[in-house]
Amino acid sequence: QVQLAESGGGLVQAGGSLRLSCAASGRAFSTYTMGWFRQAAGKEREFVSAISGRGGTTSSADAVQGRVTISRNNVQNMVYLSMDNLKPEDTGVYYCAAGGRFSRLSRDYDYWGRGTQVTVSL
Repeated sequence: QVQLAESGGGLVQAGGSLRLSCAASGRAFSTYTMGWFRQAAGKEREFVSAISGRGGTTSSADAVQGRVTISRNNVQNMVYLSMDNLKPEDTGVYYCAAGGRFSRLSRDYDYWGRGTQVTVSL
C-alpha cells in the first residue's frame, strides 16, 4: 500500500510560481507512475501532469503545457510539481496520485493524497 501526502499549496499572485511536493510512504515507489490532478470548485477533477516510475516519460495537460514541470526523486520517495506563470484558472485542490501504469486518466490511479489547496489571485 502507498500513502501520499501533498504539501506546498497556498495563496499566490497571478504570474507567480509555486512548487508542490508529494511524499510517498511504502516501498517500490519507483514502480509507480505518479500523477498530479486538480479540482476547481464546482468542476470535475482534471489531469495536470504525470511521470513514469523511473522518470523517463512525462505528460502534461494542454492547459498547463509550458508552465509546469513534474519531477521525482526515487531515493527520497518524492514527486514534485513546479508551476510557473500561475493564472487564476489554476486555482483548485491539487492531488497527488500513484498508479500502476502511465496514464492521464484518474481511474488508472490507485492511491490518492488528501490534496493541497492552490489559490491564485489577481
